[in-house]
Amino acid sequence: MSQAVSPSSEQPYGLARVLRTWKIPRSGFYARRGRVRNPDPTPPGRRGPQGPCDDATLLEHIRADLKASPWHGEGHRKVWARLRIKGLRTSKVRVRRLMRENSLLAPMRAGRAHGPKAHDGTITTKRPDEMWGTDMTSTLTLAEGHAAVFVAVDHATTECIGIHAAKSGNRFEALEPIRQGARERFGAYRSQVAIGLSVRHDHGSAYLSDVFQKELRFLGAASSPAFVREPEGNGCAERFIRTLKENLLWVRSFATIEELRLALLAFKESYNQSWLIERHGFKSPAQARRALLEAVA
Repeated sequence: MSQAVSPSSEQPYGLARVLRTWKIPRSGFYARRGRVRNPDPTPPGRRGPQGPCDDATLLEHIRADLKASPWHGEGHRKVWARLRIKGLRTSKVRVRRLMRENSLLAPMRAGRAHGPKAHDGTITTKRPDEMWGTDMTSTLTLAEGHAAVFVAVDHATTECIGIHAAKSGNRFEALEPIRQGARERFGAYRSQVAIGLSVRHDHGSAYLSDVFQKELRFLGAASSPAFVREPEGNGCAERFIRTLKENLLWVRSFATIEELRLALLAFKESYNQSWLIERHGFKSPAQARRALLEAVA
């Protein structure tokens, strides 16, 4: 068609005009024509130096790192960070490519469009103990059936500052992670000990109850409800619950709620000491807390 002659101008239409009229990008046209002219089933390799090892050797290191890690659901960034710590320097793009080609990437859920209110501002803080996020999930025990699991997470460091399991998911049990955090972070559980702290929660009945709200006022903490039907507003607690499910609740069975409760406390310590947080330069939550406290000291 591009070589056809216009009857009015007696000039060829030209490739650019034809593609523009048909709304076809020229880059796509040339790429397709190149594949037709030079059919090569092997994809082009990466240009430049290979780095400290070839792809096959690097893939072995990646598999060994994933096998040695106690965590599930980690992506290519944390694998890349641990390889650098071990002295194996390579690019994140190369690690992601090898993990994608070998089906080693963590599964991801497709998101959905949100209104502007879900993304105005930020929920993270600059200093620890300015905002805690709390939420509830559930699991099953073999002997006692349903169990409610409550968590509380610091929005600055992503530390788990409280975790609890109970048969009932009522307002009294929902306060236990906050009580744990108050004793650990402020040294006591008394009136007005947590002045300056905000507690982010959803609109569940346990969190909107008079008992929960009065307890926050007793501690001197402010109530900070998230937007209705916008779990991103409580994203720190929601993300911790995902990690908790992938690494404990979905991979282990518990006979009793007491066994579950003890396992949650052990998970809290392991998570705070060894889970890597990308936004803190791949430090653990405990390391991030020390760094942030030193920065404001």
